[in-house]
Amino acid sequence: MATNPMNQFEVYRIGPEIKLGAIDISFTNASLFMVISSLAILLVFNLGSKKNSLLPSKMQLLSELSYTFVSKMISDTAGSKAKPYFAFIFSIFMFVLFCNMFGMIPYAFTVTSHIIVTFILASFIFLGVTIIGFMKHGLGYLKLFVPSGVPALLLPLIVVIEIISYLSRPISLSVRLFANMMAGHTMMKVFGGFVISLGIVGGWLPLSFSVALTGLEILVAFLQAYVFAILTCIYLNDALNLHH
Repeated sequence: MATNPMNQFEVYRIGPEIKLGAIDISFTNASLFMVISSLAILLVFNLGSKKNSLLPSKMQLLSELSYTFVSKMISDTAGSKAKPYFAFIFSIFMFVLFCNMFGMIPYAFTVTSHIIVTFILASFIFLGVTIIGFMKHGLGYLKLFVPSGVPALLLPLIVVIEIISYLSRPISLSVRLFANMMAGHTMMKVFGGFVISLGIVGGWLPLSFSVALTGLEILVAFLQAYVFAILTCIYLNDALNLHH
């Protein structure tokens, strides 16, 4: 009997049940892989910064490339004013990237394939950027919803569209990441099931698709972390520079 490809997304409790009132806060497989991803990030950058030599080790090279990559991304999209928020964006990028990459390991759990995880991350970014915008510009931040050069007749409609667009940011940001990761892993599981059911004789074609799809998913895992971070930079740029 073929395995349901959606079973890989099941969240289950690890250890005893823990409740805070009516809310279940038990440790789950999703919690486990978020902890693993966080510890892996700390380990990589701790080892990478331990010995700063002219001939860098692999860990040092990885750390320096990651730092340079995110720093350039912030400079290109949000400018020098966003530099104080480097740690915030760098942490988001690395966390999403490591969660995506750990999800590529067989029998591992893909944290970012769950909408609740990506939505909480996106909501945290949305609230943070909104607070920064109001702290920087006060009520003048509301000018973001009033584009310059718009005819007075169309202004009420444009303002409504701009507000809806702004409020939909956490939804679009979270759904993009969740949908891509879930769809890709579902396809990998489906082709894997074909390989098992068709056997050695007929399974070579779905096996070749699985290998190609795995390579594509590794690329998608990186690209989705990049898109998540660069959209954060763009939203931050709006809050700091108030383009309208």
